[in-house]
Amino acid sequence: MAPEKIIIDTDPGVDDILALLLALSASAEEIELLLISLTFGNIDVENCLRNTVSLFHILDKELEWRKQTGRPLGYGSLRQYKPIVAVGAERPLEDQVLMADYFHGLDGLGGIHTTAPHFTPTELWRHLFHSPSADSAPIPADSPTALPHENLFTASSSPAYLEILEQLKRHPPHTVTIIAVGPLTNLALAAAHDPETFLLAKEVVIMSGTVDLEGNVTPTAEFNAYADAVAAARVFALTSREPKSTIPPGASLKAYPDVLSRQLNLTAFPLDITTMHLLNEAEFEALTGPLREEGSPLAQWAHVFIHATFRKMESLYAVEGDAAKRVQDVDISLHDPLCVWYVLTRAVSGWKAVEGRDIRVDAVGQWTRGMFVVDRRTRRRPTEEEVADGQEVEGDCDGWLHPRLGNRVRQMVESPDRDAFGRAMIKQIFE
Repeated sequence: MAPEKIIIDTDPGVDDILALLLALSASAEEIELLLISLTFGNIDVENCLRNTVSLFHILDKELEWRKQTGRPLGYGSLRQYKPIVAVGAERPLEDQVLMADYFHGLDGLGGIHTTAPHFTPTELWRHLFHSPSADSAPIPADSPTALPHENLFTASSSPAYLEILEQLKRHPPHTVTIIAVGPLTNLALAAAHDPETFLLAKEVVIMSGTVDLEGNVTPTAEFNAYADAVAAARVFALTSREPKSTIPPGASLKAYPDVLSRQLNLTAFPLDITTMHLLNEAEFEALTGPLREEGSPLAQWAHVFIHATFRKMESLYAVEGDAAKRVQDVDISLHDPLCVWYVLTRAVSGWKAVEGRDIRVDAVGQWTRGMFVVDRRTRRRPTEEEVADGQEVEGDCDGWLHPRLGNRVRQMVESPDRDAFGRAMIKQIFE
């Protein structure tokens, strides 16, 4: 059976790095990671690149350590395939930049490049940085000689959105899954540039938004959806039979054609499901502590930023006046890794979704930017035969009940075994 071909669009903070590690540690028969496309989000895009290069730098050291100590190498996907890394959007389509450095630290990994600089590769990684706002140009011939870890990936000089389209063209239609775990700006740019090629994706899996749970940056919005609500709304519009019915007004990017060959197959993992998939600190320490003491570069590196994340969770959620939380009571949610886990295991029974849900992203609201809006009314949706094309349903505005209008999103609501996920992820990544 052929491996799942995937693109990961990401803004590498802590859980993004865990998502990348989960994909790279899969077997060569499970996943072929074609492209890591970088976007602003948790941090600025240049720090995203530094974190990605650091990841490969550490993995290069980890594989050598495992070889020298006679351990199973693992990371079959990484050793078999060589993903492309492309730098993408530096800012949202229309709004001001919002970053989550308050949570992930200014560098996205809890300050690791300052507190533990020996894990960070030489500044020569900067020769890989190519601003997508500049004219596309190859990396200069006089760039520094490639470092050892650069043998594990290929640096692209094309903007990420063009590299996404290139990968979709290069492979048979509907064989490449895009996993997007940051703001959806790169995806929106790709879709605007060439919507029919973008629709060649097998599935677009996103960590974005919240439906019934409170938001994590506003009362109603999750960070990724809020950071570029216009981009999210444009991507969601491609799930509609008539995209113009939900596309944001006055957007700077060109409108989609009135008729497209198909609808986007979009699966959303909102906070409602991802928040419940946890990594416990005591369990993480039990699994990785011995490896760290034995000299695993990966365990030592990850301990720094994951430990910082547990401490941040304590400071954000501890109740004033309460005694400090016990270590074994601290958890972090595995938002982004869950999307990769789904692609790895979607054939396993136990994944449950609400199919074809009309979820719309508010891109212009004063207090509700990035909110996932759903119709909670109990009115029956008329059939197409009952509603003439172009007509509103009586007593309904904006086409919420119209059979052709609105988005059709698969909202994931349940996984096979949420309590076991954190442990299974850590064992695959570190063992």
